[in-house]
Amino acid sequence: MNTENKKVCLNCERTDEVIPLLQLTFKGEIKHICPQCLPTLIHKTHLLADKLPGADLTSTADH
Repeated sequence: MNTENKKVCLNCERTDEVIPLLQLTFKGEIKHICPQCLPTLIHKTHLLADKLPGADLTSTADH
C-alpha cells in the first residue's frame, strides 16, 4: 500500500494528511497505522492477516 513513499494506515488506508500515523516495522518493512486502528493491531491481529503476511496470529490472551 505504501507506494511512492505515501504514508497510509495499513488498515483503513487514510493518509497522514487526514489523520496522524504511527510508524512500525514488520519483517524489515516500514508500515503505518493510525491511532484508531491500533487496537485492531493489538487485539484483533487476525483481521490484518492479509496486510501483514507471516504475522504470528496465535492468541496472546494466555500471556
